[in-house]
Amino acid sequence: MGSVYNLNSVINFVSFNNKSPNFITPHVYNVKFLNSCSGVSFRNRNNIMYNNNNIMCNGMRLGKFRLCKAVEMDTVVTSDDEDEMSEGFFEAIEALERMTREPSDVLEEMNSRLSARELQLVLVYFTQEGRDSWCALEVFEWLKKENKVDEETMELMVSLMCGWVKKVIEGKHEIGDVIDIVVDMECVGLKPNFSMIEKVISLYWDLGEKDAGVLFVKEVLRRGIGCEERGRKGGPTGYLAWKMMEDGSYRDAIKLVIEIKESNLKPEVYSYLIAMTAVVKELNEFSKALRKLKSFTKSGLISNLDAEDTHLIQSYQSTLLSDGVRLSNWVIEEGGPSFQGVVYERLLAMYICAGRGPEAEKQLWKMKLIGKEPDANLYDIVLAICASQKEIGSISRLLTRMEVTSLLNKKKTLTWLLRGYIKGSHYEDAAETVSKMLDLGVYPEFLDRAAVLQGLRRRINQTGNVEVYFNLCKQLSDAGLTGPCLIYMYINKYKLWVIKML
Repeated sequence: MGSVYNLNSVINFVSFNNKSPNFITPHVYNVKFLNSCSGVSFRNRNNIMYNNNNIMCNGMRLGKFRLCKAVEMDTVVTSDDEDEMSEGFFEAIEALERMTREPSDVLEEMNSRLSARELQLVLVYFTQEGRDSWCALEVFEWLKKENKVDEETMELMVSLMCGWVKKVIEGKHEIGDVIDIVVDMECVGLKPNFSMIEKVISLYWDLGEKDAGVLFVKEVLRRGIGCEERGRKGGPTGYLAWKMMEDGSYRDAIKLVIEIKESNLKPEVYSYLIAMTAVVKELNEFSKALRKLKSFTKSGLISNLDAEDTHLIQSYQSTLLSDGVRLSNWVIEEGGPSFQGVVYERLLAMYICAGRGPEAEKQLWKMKLIGKEPDANLYDIVLAICASQKEIGSISRLLTRMEVTSLLNKKKTLTWLLRGYIKGSHYEDAAETVSKMLDLGVYPEFLDRAAVLQGLRRRINQTGNVEVYFNLCKQLSDAGLTGPCLIYMYINKYKLWVIKML
């Protein structure tokens, strides 16, 4: 089939992310909008009664969507295209608008007189403002039954329906009304890889109606709509949490999923994983903020943190970790063992961001036990964290894997260990690590060596123990990493040992 009608001004289209790049916007020429109200009503085979003011389904009001505005098309429709609309098209529109017969009966009768593009235009006509848009759903359902829906027509229908829903949301209609529309749309069978529920969430979000978006998701779950949806963003709850994360609202995403779960609304398993990702991101941002705060304190720009500040920091971090663990338990409970690998992976990321060495190490071994081998870099990162905290047992276990690695990887692992000790101000252990590296024939970086020597000098002034410092200086000199030097020491007026190298 060629491009969709080259027709102008039937409906104002809004660009949607799901729209195919090859989709061509339909246009209709010479359309006039008149203030009128026909007052026609009709009940179809699904027991839905249409009229100008209300839509009734099985006696239940769905919403006041139809506007008292009709559309009158000029009798002359111009087009540069060689294909012009036939008289059958106008007859079909007129018959459908009268609503005296089922849309399927009208289309069946006119089938042989309508081209494929004219059938598409019928969809466009009945989704414009002021028309009875449910008729478009009837037309589309008939097209599907007759196997007349190709990819282009499907794209057209999806875009028309999205435009329709957008107008309803902009009109501040009730959440229940929007859901009723979505249910009817899903019933006619839009393309399988498209979720109207996710599109509605996006529309609420993009229009700044974020609270309404949350209420929409809760109502969808309450009614059990779209429970079968599973995608990379996890269905309604997960998709909304993902939208929050895209805006950087990580804490809100976590609270959303937990609140929905505790309200017994049964969010999707994937939404827990998305919330765990939000925990990781929030912990990471929190760690960055703490590092910046410490640098300000060190430079004297702000005063040192008092006990209350420290407690608040630790409490916030602990709350995030507790939320992450709770979410991980829900994943395993509802998703089963197949989710263990991805859960341990996220828990590992959480504990790394929070600087919890032993807990992070535990997740490494859990991953390994279920056959999900962690990346070598993760072992080294956890090793550095454990070294900064001088977790001797964890350090010993993590170093065992180094024995079967290459010399280059040994240097890399020992460098992480060395920097972990330096960060934790464990300079004697750092000196021992430097010695081990020299024995293996691998040389630490200059800045690392300098940091260890400087730390040992400060330690001598506090303890008076010079043996570790002298031994390290000799090893560095023997390895050619520093030239022969004269070292002398004295006691200053404060009776502190002072070491100098010439």
